[in-house]
Amino acid sequence: MTESNDEAKLGKPGANELLRTIDWKQGLIIAMGIPILIVPSLCDLSVNLWAMSIIIWVLSVLSGFLLNLPLGEMCATFGVAGIGGSILHVFRDDEKYKSKKINTGRVIGSLGAWAYFATWVPVIPIFTIMTGVYLNEYFELGMDGWAATGFYLLLGALIYGFIIVTGVKGLEGGARTQLILAAITIVPILIICLVPLVNGAFHLDYITDQMTPSGWKWDGNSLLMILGCFTVAQWSAVGWESAATYGAEYKQPEKDVPKALTSCGFLCLFMYFVIAFCMYGTLGMANDGSIETIGEAGASTLIPIAKSDFGNIGGFIAIFLLIAGMVMIIQSAFLGTARTIQIMARDGNFPLLFARTNVYGVPMYAMFFEAAIGFIIILANISASQILAVSALGFAIALGMCMLAFIKSRRAPRFKDVERVYRVGRFWYGGAWFMAIFEFFFMIPGLLYYVYDSMGLVYVFVGIGATLLYLPFWFLLQSWNHKHHPDVVCGINYDVVESEKAE
Repeated sequence: MTESNDEAKLGKPGANELLRTIDWKQGLIIAMGIPILIVPSLCDLSVNLWAMSIIIWVLSVLSGFLLNLPLGEMCATFGVAGIGGSILHVFRDDEKYKSKKINTGRVIGSLGAWAYFATWVPVIPIFTIMTGVYLNEYFELGMDGWAATGFYLLLGALIYGFIIVTGVKGLEGGARTQLILAAITIVPILIICLVPLVNGAFHLDYITDQMTPSGWKWDGNSLLMILGCFTVAQWSAVGWESAATYGAEYKQPEKDVPKALTSCGFLCLFMYFVIAFCMYGTLGMANDGSIETIGEAGASTLIPIAKSDFGNIGGFIAIFLLIAGMVMIIQSAFLGTARTIQIMARDGNFPLLFARTNVYGVPMYAMFFEAAIGFIIILANISASQILAVSALGFAIALGMCMLAFIKSRRAPRFKDVERVYRVGRFWYGGAWFMAIFEFFFMIPGLLYYVYDSMGLVYVFVGIGATLLYLPFWFLLQSWNHKHHPDVVCGINYDVVESEKAE
């Protein structure tokens, strides 16, 4: 690691900066692992909504165009890293709150960035666990309990070590690794899904005859379940916003950001529809008219399709390809989330240690922290579906706050003279209002109902606590920074606090 001569410079501009080293094609390649995010919840949505889940997958990807292009404008204009960096930058207004005891803008901004972090860091243990589950079940290793947990930890150490080593020299190295993995993952997965369309294994009537579950009623609970499933789908299908996470590292952000985002969005739209459509049309109906086949496959929904296509050898190939895809998405999450933590730390909203970068501009301490969080979650011994459902709440909050940040960036006087190197049209401004309202007042209640109905009340509180527990941590951190890093702008104005005490 190389550090500045004075550790206090960690919070100042120019110290530990991310470097502009990639173009839009590299940003797209790094985010190409996103389609594999469909795998953990493909079964869950199918079991709850039957064939209607295909529509939900498509709509969730389309919602990403309303959400992610305004995000791209902020990333390109302000040179910030993705959702977390955008929320932090726009809501931070030290001049406005200089006479207030609490800098409300910094509280809101850091909470939004944390919600985003709490969304993506679980991706790492989710797919580590799923890698272990696939290997355990396919090869009938018979591991369960703590033996399985130990196996997941071993896999985590291998995967995290691989990502850290390949990413130590920056995003260019990560992009090269992603390109290799993409070449052996995305195309073969498409082949596995498309072969049933020509070999007779696909049946359109599985979809047309099972559009909604048997006994379905269009009542309040059903609508909440649809909204909850939509939110879970967004966790996967809007993840292509990660292409904007590297907004501070594109060589030409005005061109690279929109190109990377739109190309990744159309890729996801195609992939999510094909995977969901072909999976359901191949496995959808059991002999009794139920979808028991999908339920039995669980998270391994693509394996029985591969076996049907190519026999046992095909199943083995599917395992290999899916694991490669899982490593892709773990790397996308690893690299993107590390940058969220780095920018939070530079801004004084996370310990300054995590602002440090190596000579290649890579936030290595943040990456080590992510690995530690991943190991802790694996040790909690809960399923990938449970982790996903809990973390989806943070994503809904982050998406809503991101849209509010975009609206504020267009309306606040302090941004009116900022040159927009990339600017979306009026349609997206209206879309931002719609999505902000939709996320806070429809998606979040729906998700809480989904979690309660599927997993119980405890997981509802875990999801809420994972986001809100950051607030007391933030206040403690501001006190620490005030005492030990006085040159870093603090979210609490201690001059005002002391003057109030004196009075």
